[in-house]
Amino acid sequence: MIKSILYFISSLVVFLAGMILYGMILNLREVTLSEAAAQKHLTYLTNIHIIVEKRKYKLELYSDTTLVKTYKAVFGRSSSTKKSFLNDKRTPVGKYVICDIDTTSQYRKFLRLNFPNSIDIQEAYKQRLITENEFLSASEALQNNQCPKLGRIKTNDIGIHGIGRLNFIFKNLPFVYNWTNGSIAVSNENIDEIYSVIKVGTEVEIKE
Repeated sequence: MIKSILYFISSLVVFLAGMILYGMILNLREVTLSEAAAQKHLTYLTNIHIIVEKRKYKLELYSDTTLVKTYKAVFGRSSSTKKSFLNDKRTPVGKYVICDIDTTSQYRKFLRLNFPNSIDIQEAYKQRLITENEFLSASEALQNNQCPKLGRIKTNDIGIHGIGRLNFIFKNLPFVYNWTNGSIAVSNENIDEIYSVIKVGTEVEIKE
């Protein structure tokens, strides 16, 4: 019995190690952002914006209309249906902007989005998920280009971030595993690249 358990554990370890090694080989093909820009004959990036496609598990960084680089991304624990407000682990869909940047996050860097946006707030108010005061407060924050805050609804942690201390394992998984609380996660190396060219106000469109 003990031998069988040890054999199973050792087999599982070998399997996982093999998967991570395969993922490392796949990641060796990735070029840096500066290399990707050079390949597109771009000496500098302008009008930077981001498009995220959940079904394709990717984040695209654009300079004007030119796609500069595509990043592998994962999402909330349930990313197939529309996000609601109440303790929801889905990644929202819509047009947002980066409203705050945290460089001390446990996930390396956190580029917070202005979720809920005006459409999200209107929908929540129609469904009576937020009060009139919350609606007005969030609307005012959006008009002033600030991150909206809603008291009883946890919406203050939706953004684009890295992986953090488990970066080596998660970035080298050759398959998709959605694990966030609704945010968009890329590797630590990739969030550093994205951080180097974005700013507060950068537009982010999230598509199904």
